[in-house]
Amino acid sequence: MEMYEIYVETHFSAAHHLRNYCGKCEAPHGHNWIVEAYVQCGKLNEIGIGIDFKDVKDSVKIILEDLDHKDLNELAIFSKENPSSENIAKYLFKRLSHALNNDNIRVSKIKVCETPGNGSLYWE
Repeated sequence: MEMYEIYVETHFSAAHHLRNYCGKCEAPHGHNWIVEAYVQCGKLNEIGIGIDFKDVKDSVKIILEDLDHKDLNELAIFSKENPSSENIAKYLFKRLSHALNNDNIRVSKIKVCETPGNGSLYWE
């Protein structure tokens, strides 16, 4: 079985703090978060595309509008769990999967980096 995987990279800026963390990250601070969204396709269309990069970018952009330039701790989605890179990746995975997944297209993983070289991945 053939499988293709594409990805898009984008970013957003937001503040957060980690509740019950012993260290500097317990205090409010901000990041320029880097997001990579990976999408798998089993078949290509008549012009050789599984899913258009633009469609993935547009969907990610809509989701990130809810996070960009916000204090993530103040959002309802992070009222009970810390807005860690792990939890942000899971949130983005769920939302993007809902927007894109079909019989041929499947979000395979999301990568979220707080700083270059430090991040997490989430997949199911």
